[in-house]
Amino acid sequence: MNTPYHRLGDYIREVNIRNRDLKVTNLLGMSISKKFIPSIANTIGTDMATYIKRNQFAYVPVTSRNGEKITIALLNDDDEAIISRAYTVFEITDKEKLLPEYLMMWFRRPEFDRYARFHSHGSAREVFDWDELCNVMLPVPTLSRQRELVAEYEALTRRIRLNEQMIAKLEETAQALYRKMFVEGVDKERLPEGWRMGKLGEVCEIKYGKAHEGIPNGLIPIYGSGGIMRYGNKSLCTKESVLIPRKGSLNNIMYINEPFWTVDTMFYTEMKQLHVAKFVYFNLKKYDFLSMDAGSAVPSMTTAILNQIELVIPPLDILEDFDKKMSIIFNNTKIKNKETNKLKELLSLLLGKIGKE
Repeated sequence: MNTPYHRLGDYIREVNIRNRDLKVTNLLGMSISKKFIPSIANTIGTDMATYIKRNQFAYVPVTSRNGEKITIALLNDDDEAIISRAYTVFEITDKEKLLPEYLMMWFRRPEFDRYARFHSHGSAREVFDWDELCNVMLPVPTLSRQRELVAEYEALTRRIRLNEQMIAKLEETAQALYRKMFVEGVDKERLPEGWRMGKLGEVCEIKYGKAHEGIPNGLIPIYGSGGIMRYGNKSLCTKESVLIPRKGSLNNIMYINEPFWTVDTMFYTEMKQLHVAKFVYFNLKKYDFLSMDAGSAVPSMTTAILNQIELVIPPLDILEDFDKKMSIIFNNTKIKNKETNKLKELLSLLLGKIGKE
């Protein structure tokens, strides 16, 4: 399709309405994920009287120190709200020509973020001002085509949201099962027959990750403390393992059940007995490792601390039963995560497609 491009300023106008009688108390902020969020700002002595209503937009003109994204959002979950005076509010002048939801799709494109950053100007802080926003060029297809694209986008985002809710429920179920079997009603002073107290070092060996520089690209995930950093063609471990950050985000414990590499700021574990990996994972998840930090300026962890962590060790048959139940939950979570990632890829392709209409 060869939809002609139009100047955005021909379709929008700035809105500046004050909440002078203070009837509206729903205070919202905005995130760089381009959504309105409940504000936690301290508003004492602050003028938060800028008023916004459904189907209106707000954006933050300042783009510097903003993660290379422009903060912009469409209000569509509330009828009205108040926001900071630092936000610029605007609306579409004729919704029979341009749908707010379609325009918001355009704003979500990475290309728009790059455009806004490139056209920002200033010294102490860079600003993408109202005139620059109005000069944005975008394709404006027929209203029916806009509706089709919006319907596709909403179908994908709805499916992603449902998957994320399901993943959260599965995680809650797993946590509840662990607590029921190994925490609630378990008295460390009077353990059931066959149970005993032990140390983490008795059930797994804690090893250091290795540098990943120089590893060619491939299909094997390379993990850092924040998750997958990239993919390489070598694996450091091919068995079930629990990853523990050695520096930085110490509480981000990860369970892995596929070949992987992990970097030198991480520990990984090799299990010394069967059916114990998921048990170790949930034992470590309950700790606040930041409070056990052995570092100074940068939070850090040591093998000495980890090896001495106490845990209740049940008999093998109970560990096997727990492992089987958790495997079902983990496999379902893995399927949902893969599906969600594919849906997000489709979402990205759809946003790219509207630039080629």
